Amino acid sequence: MGGFGVLLAALIGAMLVNNVLLMQFLGICSFLGISKKMNNVWGMSAAVIVVMLVSTAITYPLYYYVLEPLKIGYINTIAFILVIASVVQLIEMVLKKYVEPLYRGLGVFLPLITTNCAVLGVALSVLDLGKGSFAEAMFVTLGSALGYSLVIIAFSAIRIKLDVKDVPKAFKGMPIALVTAALMSLAFMGLAGLI
Repeated sequence: MGGFGVLLAALIGAMLVNNVLLMQFLGICSFLGISKKMNNVWGMSAAVIVVMLVSTAITYPLYYYVLEPLKIGYINTIAFILVIASVVQLIEMVLKKYVEPLYRGLGVFLPLITTNCAVLGVALSVLDLGKGSFAEAMFVTLGSALGYSLVIIAFSAIRIKLDVKDVPKAFKGMPIALVTAALMSLAFMGLAGLI
């Protein structure tokens, strides 16, 4: 498999097989909290994609070309959180100025991207790819971000349908949402042999 084949496999693997939400269970708070309205889900998906890509584009070289040469690689989590917080703050300012309805719709969940463990988890996990694999790191990050978006959009569509269905009283709200998430996780687990 050539160079592009490896990158494509990394993208599909991160998106479907090692899905950040359903297989790694990172980012669950926004997954459950924002998925009630489809408009907010699209905005959150776009914001997470941008934050993940920009954060990895900054943190990957930061680790290998600054922290490691200075022998302070052990502070990578703190450094990465600062980078992610800065990127989120920048996106928040842009949304507030240019896309006010989306900014209001995302509410508290936009600043929570700063502490979204999916973003930090992806930034840390791509370090395992090793120095010199920046393209692969970006493809894994893109796959993780697209996988996050795919799952949260599908989950939101299912939750919207379930709101109008005759669900037993004991399962209304969060219980049926958690059952749905578990079933989605099982479905994605079936993709494990894909890559």
